[in-house]
Amino acid sequence: MNTTPGAPEVPGTTRRTARFVASQTMLTLDARHPFTAKCLVDAQDMHRTVMSGFRGWADDGSADARSQMGVLSTWTLDLRKAQLLLVVQAGLPGDWSRVPRAALVEEPRAVTVDRTFRAGEEVSFRTVVNPVRSLRSGGDTSERTRGKRVAHNRPEHVKAWFERRLQPAGQPAVAPDGVVRIGADADTERLALRILPKVSSTVAHKGLRIARAEIKGTFAVTDPPTFVAALTQGIGHARAYGCGLILVR
Repeated sequence: MNTTPGAPEVPGTTRRTARFVASQTMLTLDARHPFTAKCLVDAQDMHRTVMSGFRGWADDGSADARSQMGVLSTWTLDLRKAQLLLVVQAGLPGDWSRVPRAALVEEPRAVTVDRTFRAGEEVSFRTVVNPVRSLRSGGDTSERTRGKRVAHNRPEHVKAWFERRLQPAGQPAVAPDGVVRIGADADTERLALRILPKVSSTVAHKGLRIARAEIKGTFAVTDPPTFVAALTQGIGHARAYGCGLILVR
């Protein structure tokens, strides 16, 4: 197999390595500060805070600005410390000067992730996903067409949702039913899975309610280019609202 950088790929083969490059910033915010509290109670405010770091890169009003810049995020709340840890990933550097200094527990910490993944490599991961299924009329159960999205609320159903996106060695990046896989496999019996509280918006998007589940485990990389695409683009729905980012180490 030819794996020389820049060389043409042989049809029907999978590259054994792929490189992932992104900017990741960790912001630690005081959960008691009004700015942070507003982000926690309204998902749209959290989205605006994340996107505020990237003003000027995309045209104003662009409907797909987030995806153009590769912006993904995830957050956790430490109730004991009253701190919000927000992780933002993008293909561009962020500018966090618009976040009130009084809301920051410490200065934002930015790192450039530059990592090459190999087929067969094992990596630990954490992700928060929006596990939903589409209900359609006419008996269509594929994911090629969109119906009403209904959340999975039971751990076993979330695990099944995630398992459909795993990619055993030798399997294609897109399943026969249209599900986009993630270029890695995992032992689903060893996953740590937790249903998280829903997030919502009552102002900008009244009625918005996003189901979330946290999944931790170990991936075995099977298709490096597809895996890097999943790390770059995220998985599932609600990627504008803190879901879909896969963090690995």
